[in-house]
Amino acid sequence: VQLQAFGGGLVQAGASLRLSCAATGRTFSSYTVGWFRQATGKEREFVAAITRSGGSEYYADSVKGRFIISRDNAKNPVYLQMNSLKPEDTAVYYCAVTPNSDSYWTARKEGYDFWGQGTQVTVSS
Repeated sequence: VQLQAFGGGLVQAGASLRLSCAATGRTFSSYTVGWFRQATGKEREFVAAITRSGGSEYYADSVKGRFIISRDNAKNPVYLQMNSLKPEDTAVYYCAVTPNSDSYWTARKEGYDFWGQGTQVTVSS
């Protein structure tokens, strides 16, 4: 499966952005989907994940209450709604998927099998 993340941009602190992750060749219904981010000079870190059915969502503490991951398995994109953005949210954002059981999720990047190209999010103060 090939993934593409898009929707990034340059915004001011406090603004919102919605990132999308689209799959070519297959829909997302068979996959757990995760969002990760990597700031310059830092390790790639977990942001959010959603289980195959969309029944459960998980967030990093740093984004909890501000970001929302969502999916509609009848449609292709998986979304990451980012609200109240902060300068420390600046990073390249990646989506990733893994085919697994319905309840499976992980914050470990090693737990995902396919990755999309990232999209840059820059938040100015």
